[in-house]
Amino acid sequence: MAMTAKQPYHKGDLPALLLKAAEEELSENGLERFSLRAAAKRANVSHAAPAHHFKDMTGLLSALGADGYRRLIAAQEHRQAQAAPDRVSQFVALGLGYVDFAEAHPALFQLMFASEKPDRSHPDFAEASLAAFAKLQDRVNALYPDETDQARRTTMLMTSWSVVHGLAELIISGRAAAPMQLELRTPEERDAMIHAILMRVHEVKG
Repeated sequence: MAMTAKQPYHKGDLPALLLKAAEEELSENGLERFSLRAAAKRANVSHAAPAHHFKDMTGLLSALGADGYRRLIAAQEHRQAQAAPDRVSQFVALGLGYVDFAEAHPALFQLMFASEKPDRSHPDFAEASLAAFAKLQDRVNALYPDETDQARRTTMLMTSWSVVHGLAELIISGRAAAPMQLELRTPEERDAMIHAILMRVHEVKG
């Protein structure tokens, strides 16, 4: 890939520029071939620039993963803003946003959830991932406002997460395309099927 001449940038923009370049490198060439040098080359900056801002590859990938979690939440909130305000609609919107994000950013999704490359104890990564988890927890709890058994709440939380995450994984891997006939469905039909799948594990009606 031919690189363009280095462009001037504002010093404060460099971390964002490097994160964008890192995601593009990850998407195009995969985690196994990922390097700080490759990200810097793609961003048209010196090979030392990523280390200056993120220390090492782990730091850069941890920051990228944290950014991914924040964008996951944004995708979910976008869906929620379009949905009805009732508890079932808001829960389903959260799941739809989860799948939307996975489909739009499969390599980043895998980095966030399946890779050991990021440092999950990094403050930024931990804060962002816990915020995404708390959002799911709040929505599941809202489905069962009268449930006082914490073990049951936890069971339904983990069941919900397992279903939506597993569905997202199956869709981005291509394994769900044939069973769900995704190519033949309109966006509305796709959403209705995901709605039905998400609600299948719950006793509430919706």
